[in-house]
Amino acid sequence: MLPMNTRNSNQELDVQAPAPGQRPAQSLQGPFDWWRAIVRVLGSIEAVRDGRAMYVLLGAFAGAGLAFATAQASLARGELPWAVGQGAAALFIVFYGSNAAGLLLMDRALGRPAREVTDAVLDALGVGHRVLITLAVVGLAAAVMVAALAGLFWLCRVPMLGPWLYGLVVPLTVVVLGLAMLAGGAVVGPLTGPTVWAGASSWQSVRQVLRFLRVHLLHAAVMMVGLSLVTGLVGAGTGFVVMAGGRLMAEASVWLTGVDVPPEVLMVGLFGGGLHNVNAQVVPPEAVGYIRAAAIGGGVVFSLALVMPTLVYLRGVCEIYLALRDRQDLQG
Repeated sequence: MLPMNTRNSNQELDVQAPAPGQRPAQSLQGPFDWWRAIVRVLGSIEAVRDGRAMYVLLGAFAGAGLAFATAQASLARGELPWAVGQGAAALFIVFYGSNAAGLLLMDRALGRPAREVTDAVLDALGVGHRVLITLAVVGLAAAVMVAALAGLFWLCRVPMLGPWLYGLVVPLTVVVLGLAMLAGGAVVGPLTGPTVWAGASSWQSVRQVLRFLRVHLLHAAVMMVGLSLVTGLVGAGTGFVVMAGGRLMAEASVWLTGVDVPPEVLMVGLFGGGLHNVNAQVVPPEAVGYIRAAAIGGGVVFSLALVMPTLVYLRGVCEIYLALRDRQDLQG
C-alpha cells in the first residue's frame, strides 16, 4: 500500500526525480532571482582587471581613431572616395575589435580558459558576421512591422471610416513603437553580440534573441538599467581621474618646463583633440613640440578613459545574457 500511495502522490504533485546535474523541478516554478542577477551585473566591474580585453580594445580604438583622423584629412583635401574608405576601415576596426574583446570577456564569464589575443581577433573575424546577420533579420522584422503600421495610417485616410480607425491606430502605434524601442535597447542591441560570443550560430542567435523578446523583455530591461548605472559610475570615476590629473599635469608643465601657453592647450589631447584644435596664433614656435607630445600622450589617456566603461559594459551584457539563458534553460 505504501508504494501505491507514494506513486499516487507523485502523480498528483507532478514531481519527477531530477536528472544528474539538473536542478530540482520545484525551482522551475520559482520567481526570477533578481538578487543573483543584480550581483552578476555589479560584478561586471571586475572587467577593468582583464588585461587581454583591455589590450584588444585599446588597439581597436587607437586604430579606429587613426583611420578616422586620416578620413578627416582626406575629406578636407576633397578626396571623398579615400575618406569613405578610411571611414569604413574605422568602423571595421571598432566592430571586430569589440567582438574580439567580447569573446575574451565571455570566456571569463563562462569560466572557460581565456584564449590568446591573436586567437580572439581571428575568431572575431570568423563570427562577427553572425552578429550582423542577426541584426539584419531582426531589423527586417521591424521594417515589416513599421510597414504594417504605415498601412493602417493610410487606411485612416478613407472618408467616414478614417477618423474611427485612427482612434484605434493611435494607442496601437504608441504601444507597439514604444515596446519596439524598449526591445531594441534592452535585448536586440546589447544581447545579440553575447549570443554569438557564447557560440551560437546565426540562426540560433536569431532564435535566442526572439525568445528573450517574448519571455525576458522585462528582466532584460531592468538589468540593462542597472548596467547603465554601473557603466555610468565607472565612466564618471574615470573622467574625474582624467580631468583632475590632467589639470594638475598641465599646471605643473607650464611652471616646470617654462612653456608659455595656457594650461588648457596641453590638455587638448585628453578630450580626443589634436594640433588642429589649437589656435596657432597663441602658440609660440618653441612650444609646438611640447603641445604635440601632450596631444599624443593625452590621446592615450583619452583612449584608456573610453576603454574602462566599455569593458564594464561588454562584461555586463555577457552576464545579463547568461542570467537570462540560465533561466530559460531551467524553464525548458
